[in-house]
Amino acid sequence: MVKHRNSLGEITIKGGLWVFSLRILSRLFQLTRTIILARLLSPNDFGLFGIALLTLSALDTFSQTGFRQALIQKKEDIKPYLDTVWTVGIIRGFLIATILFFVAPYAATFFKAPSAEPILKVIGFAIILQSLTNIAVIYFEKKMEFNKYFTYQFAGTIVDVTVAISAAFLLRSVWALVFGLLAGNLVRCIASYLIDTYRPRLYLDFPKAKDLIEYGKWILASSILIFLVTQGDSIFVGKLLGVTMLGFYQIAYRISNMPATEITHIISQVTFPAYSKLQDDIYKLREAYLKVLQVTAFLSFLIAGLIFILAPDFTKIFLGERWMPIVPVMRVLVFVGLVRSIAATAGIIFYAVGKPKIDTKLQIVRLLVMVFLIYPLTIKWGILGLSTTVFLSIFISTIGFSFYVIKITRCEIKKFSKILAIPFINGTIVVLFIYVLKIITGNGMWQFIMFICTGVLTYFIMAYLTDKFLKYKMQALIKETFQSLRSA
Repeated sequence: MVKHRNSLGEITIKGGLWVFSLRILSRLFQLTRTIILARLLSPNDFGLFGIALLTLSALDTFSQTGFRQALIQKKEDIKPYLDTVWTVGIIRGFLIATILFFVAPYAATFFKAPSAEPILKVIGFAIILQSLTNIAVIYFEKKMEFNKYFTYQFAGTIVDVTVAISAAFLLRSVWALVFGLLAGNLVRCIASYLIDTYRPRLYLDFPKAKDLIEYGKWILASSILIFLVTQGDSIFVGKLLGVTMLGFYQIAYRISNMPATEITHIISQVTFPAYSKLQDDIYKLREAYLKVLQVTAFLSFLIAGLIFILAPDFTKIFLGERWMPIVPVMRVLVFVGLVRSIAATAGIIFYAVGKPKIDTKLQIVRLLVMVFLIYPLTIKWGILGLSTTVFLSIFISTIGFSFYVIKITRCEIKKFSKILAIPFINGTIVVLFIYVLKIITGNGMWQFIMFICTGVLTYFIMAYLTDKFLKYKMQALIKETFQSLRSA
């Protein structure tokens, strides 16, 4: 991939390193924030903030334009489109904030959480700040200038974490989370104009907007479906089981899915523009996809295994005894994150080759499975039943993702399966090994660190031995075949 200087492969890898660095640092900061705030704030506070984010996310999703993805996918110069996209974004941002202000009382009533109303009215400013961000940041992804993207995003993350933790010590209330979110978005908005010299202006070109809508309509449809399948569970918990259970569920989801989600975001962000450039060359697209799938599976199975086996230790040591009810939920949701990371590698292919309709269809399948199972399983087992529903829905839809990506890239099923099977076996061995260690050594902070180190080391050793074994087996097969041909 890095055969020639400034080749697409080299640019992709460099971009991946920047995005990887950003994600790792950002999530380390945010994980630290979650641990500290979990000690200072109650599950009810996290539930109230979750209600505000759910409502904001709903309005944001149901007004998606898909213009950003359309511009990245376009082969021609996108500069004539920038002002139109920026103007539409601002109109949309102010409209969402206004609607949120007026629906706040009704949303608070729906969730039976009166304390959420003032939070809902204030949090709309987050989307306004986001809409005012310099539209030229889209070049950071399209041209794969992820060093600029790193600076722009990480500045907001540092401020978000700093403000939230400081406010939590002073206020000991949910407003710490709100102020952190607003401060982070404000800094990102300012940074976007400091990093890039382009200055957008208010201007609407209706033919150009219409051109983008043709692609963006599928993004909107898919975004709505994704919202329903990824946030519908939280809405259901908040409405049926209450604000405190929502706080438990969202923390469990965030921690168990954080590593897999980060891998997915890193890879999709870097590979979408790269795949878009390769969309007319199936051979190169297939080779690139298989390498990405291999890296994703290698990391995802390791992380999922560690979270599954160490969930009780992490919760007790870092979050405290009052958060222990989330452990079984985390263990189910970690498989959700694992399957999501595999499915996401395929979803990017659909967008890159201009077939977002496939993603929309598969999200409908996922939604139908969730609608059918969510009520009976949640009534029977609470948030554990809900987690099981989420897993089954993503697992079934991922079968479809795999089928279509194999078809589009003309990949061999055997090769695709092998890429997933090897890290699955190695990850299972790591889980069993740590399980035995826990019985022998007991639990504690130092043991927790030891489990992680030995687990990672074991996984890498297994990966090395597997690779050597497969190479040896392949060489033996080739040699045997060659000798048979020569004797014939």
